[in-house]
Amino acid sequence: MFSKSQMIRIAVLLFSLLLGSLIKPLRADEGMWLPVLLKQLNEPRMQAMGLKLKAEDIYSINKSSLKDAVVQFGRGCTGEIVSNQGLLITNHHCGYGQIQQHSSLENDYLKKGFWAKSHQEELPNAGLTVTFIIRMEDVSKQIMEGFDTVLTEASREQLVASRSLDLVRQAIDGTHYEAVVRPMYQGNAYYLFVMEVFRDIRLVGAPPASVGNYGGDTDNWSWPRHTGDFSVFRIYAGKDNKPADYSKDNVPFKPRHFFPVNTSGLKENDFTMVYGFPGRTNEYLSSYAVEQIVKHDNPLKVSLRAKRLEVMKPSMDANREVFIKYASKYSSVSNYHKKWAGETKGLLAADAIGKKQQFEAEFIRRIGADARFKTFDALLPKIKALHDTLSRFQPEADLMTEGVLTVEVIKLAQNLKELIEMKGAVFAEKMKTEQAQGWIKLLSSFKKDYYAPIDRQIMKNMLEVYMRQSVVKALPENLKQIAGNTDAIHISAVVDYMFETSILDNPEVLLGAIAMADSTLPGRLQTDPLAQCALFYNDYYRRVPGKEVQRLQTALAGLGRQYIEAQRLVFTERPFYPDANFTLRLAYGKAEGYSPSATVHYPWYTDAEGILEKYAGGNPDYELDSILAVKIRSKDFGAYADKSGKLRTCFIASNHTTGGNSGSPVLNGKGELVGVNFDRNWEGTMSDIFYDINQVRNISVDIRYVLFLIDKVAGAGHLVREMKLVR
Repeated sequence: MFSKSQMIRIAVLLFSLLLGSLIKPLRADEGMWLPVLLKQLNEPRMQAMGLKLKAEDIYSINKSSLKDAVVQFGRGCTGEIVSNQGLLITNHHCGYGQIQQHSSLENDYLKKGFWAKSHQEELPNAGLTVTFIIRMEDVSKQIMEGFDTVLTEASREQLVASRSLDLVRQAIDGTHYEAVVRPMYQGNAYYLFVMEVFRDIRLVGAPPASVGNYGGDTDNWSWPRHTGDFSVFRIYAGKDNKPADYSKDNVPFKPRHFFPVNTSGLKENDFTMVYGFPGRTNEYLSSYAVEQIVKHDNPLKVSLRAKRLEVMKPSMDANREVFIKYASKYSSVSNYHKKWAGETKGLLAADAIGKKQQFEAEFIRRIGADARFKTFDALLPKIKALHDTLSRFQPEADLMTEGVLTVEVIKLAQNLKELIEMKGAVFAEKMKTEQAQGWIKLLSSFKKDYYAPIDRQIMKNMLEVYMRQSVVKALPENLKQIAGNTDAIHISAVVDYMFETSILDNPEVLLGAIAMADSTLPGRLQTDPLAQCALFYNDYYRRVPGKEVQRLQTALAGLGRQYIEAQRLVFTERPFYPDANFTLRLAYGKAEGYSPSATVHYPWYTDAEGILEKYAGGNPDYELDSILAVKIRSKDFGAYADKSGKLRTCFIASNHTTGGNSGSPVLNGKGELVGVNFDRNWEGTMSDIFYDINQVRNISVDIRYVLFLIDKVAGAGHLVREMKLVR
């Protein structure tokens, strides 16, 4: 028989084991890992799963490695180098803005596609950059020395900024490189990234939207997919192979490494890895934060974006010129509209809130049982109190940032704020400076992609929602007439009056006034009803909800930093990877299907027959390219078919990805290119907050489909011949 004290100890042990079993385990292949730490943390696991390389082959500063073929494309995507002449593949949706900028009614590259037949036909893209990582280095000690004496978040941030600047200067002194210091684990560690940034990037080719965006909104964030989501660019350099501004004398860049392209494809359960620049994740949030996202933040933002999409689509469908103007805008709004909806669905289905609460219960138990962790006692109560306060301000802020402030003329007015508020005599003097050229450039760009009827209706919808849902109902003087009459009809009439009497929505008039140095322009704008409304709401957001949300988020960031450090100290049995923050990472998993419900199972790949099946349904999102249709129906797939004679289009795998991974290379165990990452499944969008190996899948276009489209459909076989194909 056990004594009473023994029974108590056994009961405590059993309770601890039960709580431990409820905590979401971290699979070794979950995460977005820093390449510099692969040898230390991941190499054995990766090799057991099928990696044929060493960590040094993936990331090295001493020799050519896989990292030297991975680039950050622009400011939010990834690309990969596939030839010794700087040829680069990324997603169609990553190159969409550049394709749109080169498109017109006469040369509609969005609709018809574009393929340069020679280097001379490749199109330059002002402002587009690609960035290579030369090396990364842990500089935590240099940044954080003496931090125990720092008392405030503000002084801490100032010290981090100052020390980071010193380290950056030392790292790039005497070189053409750039550098940046990024926090890891919410500021518990810091890494220096030394980069080489190229500025002459040219569009080489893009499939028509009916291929590159096959499935449109219907298939976005969904599986199965049949989208040829890729585009092709080329990096140009000076004669010394270093970055240079655009010049006709520049030459194709000679990379340190480029990916061989594997034409044999994957088998189910094969090892895969995704190398790229994932954007933002928040895997270590508290249950209070997840509950606010699921129950409040996401539903409001999704509803506001839905209203904007409802306005844009009819005008775009009715007028091709309007479609070209708004294609990129619509895609941007739509992307996160569906993403947030899927994220909410996935978090609820996975019981993420409940599992976070279980984890927190075990955290509290462990810190209560160990005197070393006494200082962590107040962490979760403080986090909860801040979220309780944040829940009062976040809706008002979201009604602004996802609602009223999305009206294009309101954003324009903020950019012209100095012009609107200046005196006429000062304006005349400003016309002699570069600032006037800045206004002209801004308005010219605004004019190119603006359609006032869409903007007018969006403003009506956003004000109507704001007046119905806001607790504050802040109104500028010229809108106070709707304070007592907030029905949609009355708001519509008020907005109509503002647009009909304003010049802010007429970039032609504004450009003409600036060109003539019309000194009456600032005065006209100061009494302009749209300008008055715009400046009021921009100022209101900055002073009230935006300011409060920023204050609370700053406080939460400080506590979050302490919480993640506490987790790492308390749960020593599990590895922790830093949240994504647009720095180079490697994720790995395997090619495998999944079951979104008990009665449904999705296979891990699709083939071209599915393109015809979707097209037959009559959904306009499944527009079918005529040349592609002929090739599929005749099974003219050439060397790009699999062993059964089918053409595989896309596949899924359990790699942990997020925004920013768009365009990332998907590699096999030998480091050969097998696909181009472009999306996640709808259920898996929750992985920015909560990773579930059973539900989360990244979606990639099979590289053989890419090659087929370039060679057999576009007739650009010279690009395929430029690559190194392996079997």
